[in-house]
Amino acid sequence: MIDGDLAVQNFEQIRSHVGSRHTLRTNDPYLVSLDLDTGDGRRQGVYLAEMEDESGARFLRISTPVGPYTGVAAERCLRFNWEQRVGYLAVSDLEGSPYLQLCENRPYASLSCEELDRVIGELGQLGDGLERIVSSGVDTF
Repeated sequence: MIDGDLAVQNFEQIRSHVGSRHTLRTNDPYLVSLDLDTGDGRRQGVYLAEMEDESGARFLRISTPVGPYTGVAAERCLRFNWEQRVGYLAVSDLEGSPYLQLCENRPYASLSCEELDRVIGELGQLGDGLERIVSSGVDTF
């Protein structure tokens, strides 16, 4: 684990830090997941994955599934994205079906453990709130 104010250098530091605070559900080389307690007995799955851009810079994608994409108006998603300070909606396949995902990408160079904890908490809570709206209150993820 590293100091909360220092920038994260690699995915192993992320795995170590997150694993010291949460039970990891998935623990693959460049992907970890956890269940975040969001209150009222609800939990929200949060996924952290390493990404690399064309210049070789590494990023951390933090994401949480919100609900099936079917029947969701793309314009509503784009308007939601415009209003957000943290996180954006995207579509990704989950078990072969398109799902809305709430995501945030952060470059390692500006990501500290303190910021990582904050983004996981904020994205998990926001994702759970969106899931409640999309799934009529059912805690699917």
